[in-house]
Amino acid sequence: MSWGHRKFLNNNLIFNIMKNITLVLVSFLVFNFSSCKQDKKDEVKTDPMKEVMAIHDEVMPKMGSVGKLVSELSAKTDSTETGAVYDLAKKELQAANKSMMDWMHNFGDRFTTDEIMNGKELSPEKQLWLAEEKAKIEAIREQYDSSIKNAEKLLAE
Repeated sequence: MSWGHRKFLNNNLIFNIMKNITLVLVSFLVFNFSSCKQDKKDEVKTDPMKEVMAIHDEVMPKMGSVGKLVSELSAKTDSTETGAVYDLAKKELQAANKSMMDWMHNFGDRFTTDEIMNGKELSPEKQLWLAEEKAKIEAIREQYDSSIKNAEKLLAE
């Protein structure tokens, strides 16, 4: 075999190897991107009831913090101007707690245990209600977060 023929075979072999590597890489990328698209589709199909309950579950543990903060603020509440600020912060925390308690009571009146816990399909009317309840619980979460932040800031001063 001549040097030119060997060089041609080597170049041809290298070309075939590179072509196979490219094919494998392209296949891998196509598979990966199609998997990502499927994951995004799955994310879009989240259960609205689970979303609402997740927010509820996020707020629930804060109720204990609110009780503790109310006690600390009550100890600092007096007839002075500073005492009035502590009293206002305490009332904000209590209002957040009341909002949560009212929301839970009303939510339980609107939806059955099967709908809440077992994913029973909701009627179109209840789907609208659920959207309303989600907006309410999101507002309550914000009310909790802002009143807790305010109380903690006051107590840290």
